[in-house]
Amino acid sequence: MDILAKPARPRGLIGGPRADLTPKAIHAQLMKTFEEFKDGVDEELKGVKAKFDDVVTKDKVEKINAQVSSLEKALEDANAMIAAAQAGGVGGEDQDEFAAERREHAKAFEKFFRRGAEADLAALQVKAQLSTDDDASGGYVVPREMEGTIDQIARNFSVMRQLASVRTIGTDTYSKLVNMGTAGSGWVGENEDRTETTTPTLREIVVNVHEIYAFPFTTQKMLDDGIIDVAQWLGDEVSIAFDEQEAETFISGDGVKKPRGLWDYDKVENDSWEWGKFGFVISGKSDGFLAPTTSVSPADCLFDLIYALRPQFRANGRFLMNDKTALTVRKFKDNDGNFLWREPTMPEDVPTMCGKPVSTDDYVPLVEANSFPIAFGDIARTYTIFDRIGIRILRDNITQKGRVGFYTTKRVGAGATHFQPLKFLKIAAS
Repeated sequence: MDILAKPARPRGLIGGPRADLTPKAIHAQLMKTFEEFKDGVDEELKGVKAKFDDVVTKDKVEKINAQVSSLEKALEDANAMIAAAQAGGVGGEDQDEFAAERREHAKAFEKFFRRGAEADLAALQVKAQLSTDDDASGGYVVPREMEGTIDQIARNFSVMRQLASVRTIGTDTYSKLVNMGTAGSGWVGENEDRTETTTPTLREIVVNVHEIYAFPFTTQKMLDDGIIDVAQWLGDEVSIAFDEQEAETFISGDGVKKPRGLWDYDKVENDSWEWGKFGFVISGKSDGFLAPTTSVSPADCLFDLIYALRPQFRANGRFLMNDKTALTVRKFKDNDGNFLWREPTMPEDVPTMCGKPVSTDDYVPLVEANSFPIAFGDIARTYTIFDRIGIRILRDNITQKGRVGFYTTKRVGAGATHFQPLKFLKIAAS
């Protein structure tokens, strides 16, 4: 990847609002377009009830529906960009006992980054408490401010990083014991014997970290001129590669040389739920949801999904689905004719459905027979991402003459750490 030909983020809009619009302006356009969408759906339903297939109206509704999705993405991206800009120098000035050593290391790393000067850099990173040794993978640990910039950008643009719990660890493995049930107890009289109670069952959860890499290039001339901000440039470049890899892996990763995704775990009907698997409820029919003309509302399965959770998990629950699935459920109404989908009342908020927040991720499965296109629950309590301390860089000025590459590696683990706070919706087999 070349700094002179930097690609745009893959979430850009085609025919959508200008990138320089403020969240407030995008929100106003979104609310106006959503009202047009609701009017179009009502017009379409009149044709359905009259058994009149109005192709023109259907096409109009779908186009407006797509515009709503584009505006929602634009609003989300605009808010993320503002959050990233406000983060600025993440972490601020070091105030601990190693602050002076970290400043010294940062200056030495700047020389290494621009000119390849490695003198004393390995010793300085140990002195600054950034590393205990040179590490078998080679390269040098980036300064704390640069690591914070990279992590902050990834957090702002990754859906799962926004929803899941994110922890920093200092080892290659995270493990914890989970109590499967409380110890036995009971009421007893003052002078009665106390019988032995049951002991809780403990299960161990183990998550291993895996290595992810990016390899951006720039020109030696630009490094010599010092016209780029080292931390910001590297953060922008590697976060694009990291985001694309992580986004898919956190949803569908199989755990082989990569983290295990949320959708990769076994699923069983909710009445047969057991630890280590996720429960699911079933939709109305195999090709999606029930049609509006049936006696059963297509939204009934969504309420079933919500109430499949215990109240303590339901409180912070949210929907997670693909954008194309959102295009479908956005048309659902309650028995009083009110739309279940609501656009945010404030620019910084997110859409809701059935009163619960909605997030979308393009890697979530589509609606088809036997698929699981919607998840609902407290994702922060369900899924955890573990970032291994220390992002490392190998400098390469040999592969491409006149250009310098920065082989950047980061170690990440992720997996389900609780199986009760989330349920899936399964599209019926037939």
